[in-house]
Order: sequence, then structure tokens, then C-alpha cells
Amino acid sequence: MSTRSGSQLFLPPPSGGRVDLLVVAGEHSGDEHAARMVRELRAKQSGLAVAALGGPRLAAAGAQLLRDLTATSAIGPGEVLRKVFFFRALIAEVVRWVGEHRPRAVCFVDSSGLNLRIAAALCARGLAARTGGPTKLLYYISPQVWASRAERRFGLARHLDGLAVIFPVEPAVYADTALPVEFVGHPFAAADYAPPVRFAEDGPVLLLPGSRAGAVRRIFPALLAGFEEFAHGRADARAVVLFPSDEIRAVLEDVLSRFSRSGLQNSGSPPRERRDIELRKTGGASGPALPQAASAVLTSSGTMSLHCALAGIPGAVTYRADPLFYLLGRMLVKVKFIGIANLLLGEAMYPELIQGAATPAALAAELSACVGEPTRRTRTAEQAARLRALLAQPAKGTAADWLARELAK
Repeated sequence: MSTRSGSQLFLPPPSGGRVDLLVVAGEHSGDEHAARMVRELRAKQSGLAVAALGGPRLAAAGAQLLRDLTATSAIGPGEVLRKVFFFRALIAEVVRWVGEHRPRAVCFVDSSGLNLRIAAALCARGLAARTGGPTKLLYYISPQVWASRAERRFGLARHLDGLAVIFPVEPAVYADTALPVEFVGHPFAAADYAPPVRFAEDGPVLLLPGSRAGAVRRIFPALLAGFEEFAHGRADARAVVLFPSDEIRAVLEDVLSRFSRSGLQNSGSPPRERRDIELRKTGGASGPALPQAASAVLTSSGTMSLHCALAGIPGAVTYRADPLFYLLGRMLVKVKFIGIANLLLGEAMYPELIQGAATPAALAAELSACVGEPTRRTRTAEQAARLRALLAQPAKGTAADWLARELAK
């Protein structure tokens, strides 16, 4: 696949003829975090020319969006293999673009599978500062090397000029490398953080199957089955499903149309109208007008689980992966929990129901405890307060402050 002019992958030149910073954020959450950083940075340096491979939030923050990558995120071996040629061509096109337009820095945000390959390719071409080139390579939101594949930290140290991390335990992980690492606080603990969810004792149940189509197809049926088991005999039971994109809404609607209390119906069955389950889009360029209230949550292990934990919404984490992917993950991941709140606290704030353990009865029992046991709500609120303290911004400043210092060096 060509990446020259006329190709769908061709990246336009920077508007105004120059670019100071290229931001690369390949997923919805990375787009959100990068946008907050860019918005604050441009408020401090209004003349800074920023281009981005990201999504609508980066565009709204004032970056020139070269390509929307949030529509092409992938997880799992099958999905990645189907897109391998796309990502290979994309990496080549990014290297070509950086070589032609020579930004002062590239700041990668999360998405290590893509971003570390771009960084290595820029070094191999001699464009990166570490290899005598004109462009500094910076990284915001470290790959979770503390959870799996710890040897990746040495690759980051070879290719990067600086790393900003969002968990206070991470700088110590890189202590045996020469890479400068700075804890900048978690974006969800920032002063301008606008939470997408809030706890309300009389609120509906939240069902959060994730932001990637393949994972949603596996996880959403389990969440639905758990909610229906919980709702049996509760005429007023309601659920809200938050989703980030029209692509994910289509997946949710497809699953809902084929779902019955006993599981998925045959694909030829007529759709059933569900008045007890509301689909609500969250995110986008401007974000939600108001946070979604919830009394309890069943969530996948992604970003939204941390939003819920910080809001003090009691719940449980569930995850269902492709069996082969799950087995590989068990061999690679060396941590006690998969939920980030649980990892940070060192305890199960959210009980984790993984693979076959995510039965309708088990999920329903968690929901019943969340809405029916005051001690569960009290414990969750206390754990949420501890989380917020752990993730608070340090005195040295925000991610934007870190990036401004790096650009000034």
C-alpha cells in the first residue's frame, strides 16, 4: 500500500508551513489526555504550532488533526493481524512526514503497540535526537512495564528523551535506566478534571463494556446477562451503557437486538425494544454536558473503570478475552489484579470476575451488594478518597508543564 500523495494514508503538511510539536494518540482515552495537555500548553504558548494523529478532542484543543486514529484502535491478536498492513504503512508515512517537516518534538501518548514502533523507526532513520536527528522523542503515559514485559523499559530508554508518567510508583521502575522519568499526576486527579460519572444512590446501573469493538462483543453479553439476573423482580431497575463512538453504538445495538434472558438469540430473531437499558454517548470534542449518575457499575478493566473508582461508584470489574489471547496474557502479566484501581490500592476495590467467573449469578450478586449494603458503599467511598490522594498532581506541575520544559531544552 502506497503512502505517497493520493493514498488514504497520506498525511497533509502542517498548516502555516511549520510544526513545533507532533502528538500521536491512537485511542479514545489517549486523545482525551493529550487534548488536556495540548490545551494547557497552548494557553501558555499561544504561538506553538501543534499537529496531531489523534481524535476529535485533540482537534478541539487546537491541534491540526492530520488523521483520526481513534477509529482504528485494535486489541487482540486477530484484530491486530487484520490491521497489520495498515499500521505498517502508517508508521512509514509518519516517518516520512517527520523527515520532511522536522518538528522540534514528537510526543507519544499511551498506545505503546503503535508508538514504540514509530519511535524505533524514527531512530533507525536517524531523525530522532537520540540518533543525531532534529526531533526529540517524548512519551506521556508510560506502557505498563511494571505489569508485563518489563524489559521494554530498556527500549524506551534507547529511543526516548523524556517520559512523563501518571502513577507515582512508575519512576522507580525505570531507576536502572538513564531515561529521565517524571511523575506528573494523573489527569483524572487534575483540577480541571470533569468526571463523566458520579455516584448517586438512586441512580441507574452502569454497564461499561469498553471502547473496542471486539472486546465489546465479548463483554457486553455478560454484562447484560448479569443486569437481567439482578433486575429480575425489580420493576424499577434501569441500566445506562456509555459508549465513545458510533462504531461501538452499532455493536451495542446489534448485541441488544439478539439478546434474551437466556443469552443471545439466533441472528434471525427480530429485535426487542429495551426500555430499561439506555445507550448514551460520552466524550467527543466537547465531552458530556453532565456526568452520568450511577448507583453501581459493571465495567471492563479499561479507562472508565478508573473514572468510576474515583467517583466512588461501587461495582465489579469483568473481562472476557479471546481464549488464546487470555492464555498468552496470563503468561505475560505478572500482577495480582487487572483493574487499575485495585492495583494502585493493593486490594480489591472492585471484585474481578474474569472469563468463566463472569456468570450472570455472580455479576447480579455484586450489583445486589452494591445497591443493598451500606457498608459496601462506605468502603468504596473511602477507597476512592485514597485513590485521589495517590494520583494528585505533584508540586512540580502538570504534563503540560513537563512538555513545556522539554520543548525549551
